[in-house]
Amino acid sequence: MARILSPHCRVVRMSYGVLIADWRRTRFLGMTEDDVRRFAEGSSQERAELVAVLARAGCTTGRRKARTGADVWLWLRVVHLLVKALGFGRVLRLLSLAAPGYNRGDLPRAEQVGRLKRAVQTHSRRSWLINGDCKSEAVTAFVLLRRHGLHAVLHVGVREHPFAMHAWTTSGGVCIPDADPGGHAFTPVLSIDYGGQ
Repeated sequence: MARILSPHCRVVRMSYGVLIADWRRTRFLGMTEDDVRRFAEGSSQERAELVAVLARAGCTTGRRKARTGADVWLWLRVVHLLVKALGFGRVLRLLSLAAPGYNRGDLPRAEQVGRLKRAVQTHSRRSWLINGDCKSEAVTAFVLLRRHGLHAVLHVGVREHPFAMHAWTTSGGVCIPDADPGGHAFTPVLSIDYGGQ
């Protein structure tokens, strides 16, 4: 059930069934034990009826759009231009506007995040403007993952000899871009976990 709900909804098991907490609208919806059983074990028709009720209540977003290459391409360029114009620190402060602070109930799958990693790196390497900029790749991945309600953590790290900075986003056990490029380990000095905070 958590997979079809909007990212801002949580399911809590209660003695009579389940309670769906809609944190965006600050309201609660209840489902009886019979409804939960029909959803889990019933026919596709019964399940469709329950999903339609949840959709009318505003708790589902319908089918999630697959992330297209155009989305990644656009976000990479916008983030890169913002980093160049405003500076990386100011862009990090703006993350709370672009990346919502709520998560879906299900955890991000490694293959799902791996597809995003390949798309981000492919578009970044092919662009003469971005050309593998770790800050643009990390912020783009963070924003896209958070906009789909998935948990992501943006890290900024340093190494001392020779001094260098690096940024990466971690989600589902995958780092975008790699956390240790060229085999050099970076010590995280800043981690942004929840909507830019």
